Amino acid sequence: RELPAVAVERRDGVTRERFLRDIYPRREPVVLTGMDLGTCTTKWTVDYLSQAEGCKEVKIHVSAVPQMDFLSKNFVYRTLPFDVFVRRAAEANHQEYFLSENEKYYLRSVGEDVRKDVADIRKQFPVLAEDVQIPEYFEKEQFFSSVFRISSAGLQLWTHYDVMDNFLIQVTGKKRVVLYSPRDAPYLYLSGTKSEVLDVDNPDTGKYPLFVKAKRYECLLEAGDVLFIPALWFHNVISEEFGVALNVFWKHLPAESYDKTDTYGNKDPTAASRAIQILDRALKTLEELPEEYRDFYARRMVLRIQEKAYRNDYG
Repeated sequence: RELPAVAVERRDGVTRERFLRDIYPRREPVVLTGMDLGTCTTKWTVDYLSQAEGCKEVKIHVSAVPQMDFLSKNFVYRTLPFDVFVRRAAEANHQEYFLSENEKYYLRSVGEDVRKDVADIRKQFPVLAEDVQIPEYFEKEQFFSSVFRISSAGLQLWTHYDVMDNFLIQVTGKKRVVLYSPRDAPYLYLSGTKSEVLDVDNPDTGKYPLFVKAKRYECLLEAGDVLFIPALWFHNVISEEFGVALNVFWKHLPAESYDKTDTYGNKDPTAASRAIQILDRALKTLEELPEEYRDFYARRMVLRIQEKAYRNDYG
């Protein structure tokens, strides 16, 4: 049976000092409320967004179903003028559409050259950036990216982890966020940084029997709420309403730990990537042995890993 969800703690009026002293070292998600985010929370209506950034073209995800799946790619990429996109994303049924009249839209802003540049609201959406006060609870040189997001009502994004700490700032609309601890990775049926379990509310337990062991954390974000998502925490995001959000990522590890080609903040640190490659080579080497030996030495390797790398201070 699935474990009952744990409500993510909500903390009001947390200063930078208190965040760094009391919350950050715990490495657990927290919803920060009552923060000064600028005029964006009241200003960013559909009309204002449409006229503020005009008809510049944006690349968006379009899906015929509410649950977007990055692994099976059940969506298409399309380009629309920003003002047209905002209006379409805000409506439930569309007169004009790509796939179906109730299709879902999702914008995740990217850099000018997606292979080299990170998303930065100040560069991609300079007019809107003026309205936002980003809580800088980190050093300037730690800043990595600020990702502007717009989602249709009902849209659900696949469960995944990022390798950097981030704030998910809900500017307008409501989002439900389901999170899982990094230590529950064995139950999440991972493919790279993403979980194969799409429907976290009604999982297919025949296909994913271990998923019920994962401890579920949950929160509802309303306009003005800021969710702190520590690096490596898995999260699944459901837009309860049409909404606009901003993600701010920053580097928790020394800058040289990260993959230089990572523009999304989701490539494993270089040491982790190297370790996985070495492990793959070790497993390939074991294939030279008969099954009985392969099984025995693989179990010994697992014990070595547990002994050397597992933390034992988790509940």
